[in-house]
Amino acid sequence: MRHYDFGPLYRATVGFDRVADMMDRLLANDVTQPSYPPYNIEKTGENGYRISIAVAGFAADELSVEVKENELVVAARKAPEETERAYLHRGIATRAFERRFALADHVRVTGATHVDGMLHLDLVREVPESLKPRRIEIATGGPQAIEAKEKEATGNTAKHADAAAV
Repeated sequence: MRHYDFGPLYRATVGFDRVADMMDRLLANDVTQPSYPPYNIEKTGENGYRISIAVAGFAADELSVEVKENELVVAARKAPEETERAYLHRGIATRAFERRFALADHVRVTGATHVDGMLHLDLVREVPESLKPRRIEIATGGPQAIEAKEKEATGNTAKHADAAAV
């Protein structure tokens, strides 16, 4: 497996360390990635997402969902059984797990439901108004329009200065 050194990226940029860390995680050996429990990620709308995790055998109080620093952490710990059981076949895995999902900026978890052995996590991307694209009006006209705008701007400034002096 190849190993990439992101040291030069850290030295030449500010604020992109999350990107380099994410690249490191993605380029890590995929064989070690856990496959339990199985899950689905679906897009439910333009800015809506749902993560569904199969958690058969776990009660709602045995599951925990946390968001830490743009990372969603889902964990489960099975309480010890009070009575000993003799299984002839045990196909339902109830081993403890911790599953992590990296969240993009402005994505937040809006709710979690536990129904029929499935844990559903609803997420929404909320982009602030300041980051949304906006349309800039283009003024038409020649140099006269520009001069008129400049006079209007300096006239407003002079009016504000006169008002402040009073």
